[in-house]
Amino acid sequence: MTHRSGKARLFRTVEKTVSREEMEKEISSTAGETCGTPGSDRSKAPVFVLGSPRSGTTLLYHMLLSAGGFAVYRSETHVFNVLEAAYGNLGNRHNKKKLMKAWLGSKLFRLSELDAQEIEARVMADCRNGGDFLRIVMGDITRKQNVDRWADCTPDHSLYVQRIKETIPDALIVHIIRDGRDVALSMDKQGWIRPLPGDRKEHLMVSSLYWEWVVNRGREAGRNLEGDYYEVHFEDLLQNPRSVLAGLGAFIEHDLNYDRILEVGIGSVREPNSSFQAGASGNNFNPVGRWKDILSEEDATKMEGMIGGTLRELGYPLDGAQLSKSEWAKLRRMRSRYRSYFDFKFWLKTRALVGKWFVSKNLSWLETSPQP
Repeated sequence: MTHRSGKARLFRTVEKTVSREEMEKEISSTAGETCGTPGSDRSKAPVFVLGSPRSGTTLLYHMLLSAGGFAVYRSETHVFNVLEAAYGNLGNRHNKKKLMKAWLGSKLFRLSELDAQEIEARVMADCRNGGDFLRIVMGDITRKQNVDRWADCTPDHSLYVQRIKETIPDALIVHIIRDGRDVALSMDKQGWIRPLPGDRKEHLMVSSLYWEWVVNRGREAGRNLEGDYYEVHFEDLLQNPRSVLAGLGAFIEHDLNYDRILEVGIGSVREPNSSFQAGASGNNFNPVGRWKDILSEEDATKMEGMIGGTLRELGYPLDGAQLSKSEWAKLRRMRSRYRSYFDFKFWLKTRALVGKWFVSKNLSWLETSPQP
């Protein structure tokens, strides 16, 4: 989530006339065509590992791949958050041609190891939306590798759960959640979120607010999915992996044998994907509760005041430090402002006419992005 010159002024102008409920109604009504394909065998259904950035999506995804039976594709797909947003209605042949030209020239295609002419022909013939595109591409990878199913680990897809289920009805959603204080530290270290003008000194707090916004949107969407949504806590996964994987395996109907996962050890199962490289390897590596050693007492208190309600709801303990009335009021205003800002920017991104201005069609930035 980045900030461009002029967006703050645009946001302040429009937020006065557009409520959150109107935004969500508009997003739903302009989502596009759905595929309408009936659900299939759950043990072969695609699995979406979603969550806030820096919450463990890559680790859990690599655990699934290491368990066997899943197509090994070492990249986030960025279908709903980038490709569909940038190229619009994929039922339009012209849009599909432009999409395929960009995709075939990117790392996303090279890592698939598919035949360019064959996959382009399939997409041009059968793709009507982002869900179709993902099923076609990942389905071909799955068949080529002679396995039964595939998974996706694009964190930002947690904002598109409704769209995923509209276009891939049998999709299973796995939402991995991590303590927002640890996530904020990691995102801030990597410069994920840029504060609005006037809040430059509050970059760490803004990162925590983005975590809260993403997590709550994902959970809100998940409540409507009944038996197709499952939550995993990052801390539980690290501390009690066998128990957590057994529960997750029952949900997706897949054998997640922890011994096999360790033996195969794809990606971050063997090499942790940490923002804090000094402690990212060896027996002392522990990304749980890192905030206790890094956050100042003042920042910890402010962050608790900012996102404490969501932390408590998720079962994370709070220190219970007290804020002054003036500081509490300031944090509440800031929280309200950024929630509205994130809502509004996402609404704009999903609008067909203006969304393209918020998403780059140039996929060259993926060349330097970490490989999941």
